[in-house]
Amino acid sequence: MPDTGTYTEHLFSYGTLQLSAVQMATFGRLLAGNGDAMPGYEVVPLAIEDADVVAISGKAVHSMARFTGRAGDVIAGTVFAVSPEEIHKADAYEVAAVRRVAVVMRSGRRAWVYVDARDAPLAS
Repeated sequence: MPDTGTYTEHLFSYGTLQLSAVQMATFGRLLAGNGDAMPGYEVVPLAIEDADVVAISGKAVHSMARFTGRAGDVIAGTVFAVSPEEIHKADAYEVAAVRRVAVVMRSGRRAWVYVDARDAPLAS
């Protein structure tokens, strides 16, 4: 079993990073995580044009979080424990239309998450 002490970062996924095939292709392992939710965002579809990403996920349309700031908008997903190196691997997997930001989850935990780059808040 891997040393969980090296997993010092939290990464929230509401989409394809929850898929076993994507985790194995991106991180070389299955991730351990817990359910959580991200307030102030809604899910919108995102057409994927990167053939490598489509091949890994098996999907040409992914979910993308768009910031609304409305308390009633909440996205459910999973917070995974990852290493700093795995954050960079996730960055490489994601497409240019999204940006990684830090968000405070419903649980109070701070996690990295990929959101719509066009209207992502600068700080959370």
